[in-house]
Amino acid sequence: MTDSKLEGMVSALLRWGVLVSAAVVVAGGIYFLGRHGGDRIDYSHFQRQPVGAWRLGAIFSGIAGGHGRALIQLGILLLVATPVARVVLSLVGFALERDRVYVFVTALVLCILLFSLLSGLRSG
Repeated sequence: MTDSKLEGMVSALLRWGVLVSAAVVVAGGIYFLGRHGGDRIDYSHFQRQPVGAWRLGAIFSGIAGGHGRALIQLGILLLVATPVARVVLSLVGFALERDRVYVFVTALVLCILLFSLLSGLRSG
């Protein structure tokens, strides 16, 4: 593994992660508007997201149930997962290069990312 090869892989991962997540969000938005584009919306009452709507099981069951909003949520989760996957790929690449300093720093960054994501899921 060389630095330039790792940079190319990280670049491709980020590019494809953003493109795939954007495509999923757009597809979900089109599907949602196709089903609900003519609905009247009551702006006098705020309706918040149901508790647990961001759980993976709820998103996949929503997609299976034909809900466009769940497909949009999946696209957003893919977008959030893209930089996490980038850190994991960098960690593997640095480990293959046997660069201990970068492995340590990248592992620390990954721990901070995962801690932040998991503590955000618990509070939400």
